[in-house]
Amino acid sequence: MKQRNCIVAQSGGPTVAINASLAGVISGVAESSVYHTVYGSLNGILGILNDELINLTELSKEQPDFLECLAKTPAMFLGSCRHKLPHYLDDDSSYVFLFQQFETYEIDAFFYIGGNDSMDTVLKLSEYGKKIGSPIRIIGIPKTVDNDLCMTDHTPGFGSAAKYLAASLLEIAHDTFIYAVKSVTIVEIMGRDAGWLTAAAALARNEYSDAPHLIYLPEVPFDPEDFLLDVKRLLFERNNIVIAVSEGLRDVSGNYISASEQSLDTFGHKQLSGVGKTLEFFVKEKLGVKVRSVEINVLQRCAAHLASATDLQEAAILGKKAVALSEEGVTASMVTINRISNTPYQVEYGYAEITHIANEAKSVPEEWISPNGNDVEQPLIDYLTPLIQGESHPTYKNGLPVYAGISHLLKYQ
Repeated sequence: MKQRNCIVAQSGGPTVAINASLAGVISGVAESSVYHTVYGSLNGILGILNDELINLTELSKEQPDFLECLAKTPAMFLGSCRHKLPHYLDDDSSYVFLFQQFETYEIDAFFYIGGNDSMDTVLKLSEYGKKIGSPIRIIGIPKTVDNDLCMTDHTPGFGSAAKYLAASLLEIAHDTFIYAVKSVTIVEIMGRDAGWLTAAAALARNEYSDAPHLIYLPEVPFDPEDFLLDVKRLLFERNNIVIAVSEGLRDVSGNYISASEQSLDTFGHKQLSGVGKTLEFFVKEKLGVKVRSVEINVLQRCAAHLASATDLQEAAILGKKAVALSEEGVTASMVTINRISNTPYQVEYGYAEITHIANEAKSVPEEWISPNGNDVEQPLIDYLTPLIQGESHPTYKNGLPVYAGISHLLKYQ
């Protein structure tokens, strides 16, 4: 039987581990007896719509060290997009063209590496493919530092972001504790609707430092007066306080405490703007002490020099697993990680139907958050700890890490 081809794309926000999943897909295709070539779609689904594909099979053959370097490269080698497909019942023109492209390039499988919004695309393509009787397998490969995809224990990218974040909080604590003056340091962490990444700040605590002293997640309504009482209590006990807060904190009415009402992204999400600064000004006004806010921002999702080896390994395995599942005829699904145990840490890899994943979000369980809503419980620490284990050790040249080149993306800049 003649070998056919497949396409892989990346979309949404970048992570340290998403290229490891891409490397896993390329490696899986190289070992496949079903697929001949894997094409990379530039800038997510837009690359197929704009006929902008690169031959990843040829690229990996031309550069023997490419896959190893790619797996340790941050962000997205193929570029990204936040393009929302309309429902095919409203406008099927994009779908007609996409499936024509699949036929042109003799495609039998499409892999989409991404988060919640990317899985929405996987769902829509799967539903349309089923409607027209297409044999093309469509499989999602999870990634997101938010760790909020359902039906999987955790998502690639989260472990590395958590590792960087915990290390940064420990370093911030060292910087803060040198001054014997009353001070408050507020660290703003990514997480619009789920507090997994903010919770990972607790991993910074050790035998001599209990910073961060307060942790606030979006799963718990934020009360400014309760927050102020927490800060006052701790300032009475010590000089320096470090606080971890999620960018997605909401008040009791469900409104973000710092968001633009006028600015929405493509998927209708409000653009959050500075919860750290909002709380910095609030504490300074109410308590008159030294206050600093630190927004970690994109650093938590692109710090490949401090990636979790566990995270990268699992990401690559999921990429290969997606290829294997497609060879078995699996479609309309996402590959998953299922945890068997914490100690020793063991997982198995499987898949779940995309209908149970797309447009859903997994929150931190209520029982893993302290009753007063300003800290996390031990079961969450036990869940998080295995995910940050191991170091990736990138190659260095002239004192800096060596990453896979992205000259093919620069024309879009």
